Amino acid sequence: MNNPALEFRSVSFQYLSEKKKVNAPILTDVHFTVNNGEFISIIGPSGAGKSTIFRLVTGLEQPSAGLILLNGKQVKNRLGLVGYMPQQDLLMPWRTILENAMLPLEIKGIKQDQAEEEVLTLLKDFGLEGTENSHPGDLSGGMRQRVSFLRTILSGSNVLLLDEPFSALDAITRLTMQEWLLQQWRNLKKTILFITHDVEEALFLSDRIFVMSENRISIHKVKVPLGRPRSIRDLSHPEVVRLKEDLIDQLRPRVES
Repeated sequence: MNNPALEFRSVSFQYLSEKKKVNAPILTDVHFTVNNGEFISIIGPSGAGKSTIFRLVTGLEQPSAGLILLNGKQVKNRLGLVGYMPQQDLLMPWRTILENAMLPLEIKGIKQDQAEEEVLTLLKDFGLEGTENSHPGDLSGGMRQRVSFLRTILSGSNVLLLDEPFSALDAITRLTMQEWLLQQWRNLKKTILFITHDVEEALFLSDRIFVMSENRISIHKVKVPLGRPRSIRDLSHPEVVRLKEDLIDQLRPRVES
């Protein structure tokens, strides 16, 4: 847990306008370290730069200043080096579940027989056995998100970015997926960064929570006072309830302004 999987060192980012004028900075002098195997949630008001952090980590954007390190190394071309799971599952409706899940392996040039064998094993591990010949429209929202997560881990990276993956699910399915995700995280021993607007979700899932502010400079880092494994009932502990209220208080003025 002490080996950094991801580091931001004095990272700033701003877009250039069409006239090549510098716009207001989206991130300014951001510092943080995510250790190997950690589960980190990122919360904050809209426009605070949460998704920008993901775009920088994936390499879709480059910092205006500062350094981004993956597994202790500065890598400018980060495309394909981290796993990314967006809000929507983005499964191709014309492809079977097996074909959808195999896509990262196809891109890597892995032979079809080998790719099929690997994916079929994972479908079983993910509770998706028997769905390989189905299409996305045949599956529930929770099952489609499992396929999307499977595709994310097939990137081969130890760093996975999950951008509000359960926001479109109903409350019961969402809780089920949260519990399932924690089980997969324990089994896979990956490092996860998870964007959410749900404070309870962040508390339930995370080792630490990064709270982003509207000034896009400071990131308040909060350790979740819960051990592992944990259950949803642990959120009723007085210390956790106080922390939840504190986090909501930090966010509420910014949401109302």
